[in-house]
This record gives sequence, C-alpha cells and structure tokens, in this order.
Amino acid sequence: MRKYRLQTIIFVLVAFMLGCNEFMVIGILSDIALHLHVSVALTGYLVTIFATVYAVSTPFITILTSKYSRYKTLLVLMVIFLIGNTLSGFATNYGWMLLSRIISASVAGSIISLIMTFTTAIAPIEKRASLVSWVFAGFSIASVFGVPIGTMISTNYGWQYAFFAVSGITIITFFLLIWLLPKHVEQVQGSIKGQLSLLKDNRIYLGILLVLFTAATMYGYYTYIRPLLTTVLGFSNDYLNMILFAIGIMNIISNRWSGAVSEHNGLRAMPKYYVADIILLLSFPLALATKASGLLVLLILSLIVTLVNSPIQIHFLNTAEREYPQSLVLASSLNSIFFNFGISLGSATSSILAGAIGLKNIGLGSAFFAILALVLIIALNQAIKAHQQTRKVR
Repeated sequence: MRKYRLQTIIFVLVAFMLGCNEFMVIGILSDIALHLHVSVALTGYLVTIFATVYAVSTPFITILTSKYSRYKTLLVLMVIFLIGNTLSGFATNYGWMLLSRIISASVAGSIISLIMTFTTAIAPIEKRASLVSWVFAGFSIASVFGVPIGTMISTNYGWQYAFFAVSGITIITFFLLIWLLPKHVEQVQGSIKGQLSLLKDNRIYLGILLVLFTAATMYGYYTYIRPLLTTVLGFSNDYLNMILFAIGIMNIISNRWSGAVSEHNGLRAMPKYYVADIILLLSFPLALATKASGLLVLLILSLIVTLVNSPIQIHFLNTAEREYPQSLVLASSLNSIFFNFGISLGSATSSILAGAIGLKNIGLGSAFFAILALVLIIALNQAIKAHQQTRKVR
C-alpha cells in the first residue's frame, strides 16, 4: 500500500511537470518576447504550435513505440522531454525556442498516455478511477501553482530559470520512476492496423467526439477568462490573480469529484451536468451584468464543465483492456489528444464570436458545443447499454 501511494504521488508529479512546461509559457510570454526580440503575438504562437504538435504527434509515437517495453519507452521519452525543456531555457532566438517547444510537445502526450496505462497495472480496479482523477489533478495543480511560480521565477531571476526549474523536477521524477515503476507489465503487441481497430468501435469514437466538444465547451469562454473578468465584469488587476486562483482550486476539486463520479455512476451520471452547463452558458449575458452573478457562474462552470474527464478515461481504458488489449496505450492517449483539438476549436470559435457579437455573448458558442456533447453522452450511454445486452445474449 505504501508503494502504491508513492507511485500515485509520482504520477501526479509527472502530470505537474508536463503541465508546468505547457502552461507556464502563458505567464512569461512578455518576458520571452522581450529577450528574443519578437512580438508578444508571435511568441503567443508557441502555445498554439505546442498544442497542435502535442495532439498530432501523440498517436503516431504511441503506435510506433507500442511493441517496446513500456517501462523503457517511458524513460526514453522522459529524457527527450528533458532535452527539449532544457533547450527552451537556453534559447537565444525564436527559431531555437520554437524547435525546443516542438521537441517537448512531441513526447508530452505519449508520456501521460503511458502513465495512464501504468494505472491499470498498479491500481486495484476499485481505485483506478481515483488514481486517474489524481493524474488529471496534477495538470490543474500546475495551472494553479505552477504558472504563478514560473512567473515569479521569471520576474526575479529570468524566464530561463523557470524552464530550468522544470528540468530539475524532470530529473528527480526520472529517477523516482526508475525506482517505483514496475519493470515488466503484461502488454499485448499488435500491428498498426490491429491497434487502429479500436477506433471502429462506436463506443470509442462517440467518446472521442464527446471529449472534443467538452473541451470546446470550456475553451469557448475560458480562452477569454481574463478580459471577461476585467473588461466585462470590471474586476481590477489587484483581484485578478486571486480570482484565477479560486477558479484553479475549483478545477482541482472538479478533478477529484470526477474520480468519485467515475467510481459510482460514471458516464450514466453525466447528462445532467451537461444540461447544467447549457443553462449556465445560455444565461451568460444576464449573469455577466453583475460581478457577483458573473463570478458565480464562472466558478460553477469551472466545477462541472470537465467532470467527464475521469469517467471517459476509465471508459477508454476498460474498453481497450477487455476487447482491444493491443490498443491499450493508444486508448489511454485519446482523451489528451482530442482535448487539445477541442481547445483549438473552442478558442478559435470564441475569437470569432468575440469580434462578431462581443465578449458578453461568447457563452453562446460554448452552449452550442455543450448541446452537441449532451447528445453524444446520451448516444454513448445507449451504445454501451446495447453492447452489454448483446454480450448477455451471447
């Protein structure tokens, strides 16, 4: 039990490490732009390119490395990540910085996918959902604490040292993984075609679309969270960090709640939360009329908008483990891949709507995505039920 707890801590640390690398750039964009002598707008593309490379490279690396030991593959990917992150700290021009971010992004998704597959190896079935929720919590912790810490380091010592701090965490985590990870886990190898057979299952592709539109729902408004708080609601910059911290805490609570939901009713419990999302998002223009109501809606949304994370991850893992064992690592990566695609969809939609109908109304785009997600979760639950009935008949 003591080893399992230590393994859980290390898995959360890996997620925290990856989250810091991905998110902290947002807080130090201006410092990087100033040092590299480029515009903040051009530096902002580092965020977009990172998310795109992350989403595109993950399935390819996951499939191509599936025939190798998961333990050794994870350690190799950790070394590549360390190289990419450290190169970011040493970057002297934009091209160097861009290349280093591509290196980090290319393996980040595969690292977290392998961590997710190790949860099936070390966690008892009744604790699997809780462990998965803790891994997701690692990313939220990075957004709550990692970003402001990275900004503080950048302000006081230089932005390069924020990356060096992540490299230090990576080195510590690397040796802890060597110590605590199981060296040999049962894994089924398969051809590329065999692994991709997973995607033909309607329970999988409905889940993929659900993840995509859930992420689009969140980032349809969250992309503009700062101007929503300052320009629309009128909060001063003095309160901004405090409010963002509160939203981050709600995200952490949401991840733990997501694990509890997954352990009980799982996906069957999700439709009512999407209905609540839709109601809240449609009320956006009215809620944003006052500070109190606007902030309350944003906090509630932060609590419920991604509750599906753990249930859908467990759904992908369990479906693959039972029926597509050769695709287990690929299945574990689907959530992170399509969540990143959803981020791109949601942020692009919010940018269009912000210019067309104003910030106060961008919740309408998110509401549309939430309606699509509601339809998908109902269809997914029906597909799961139909499959279970078919198995009983057999």
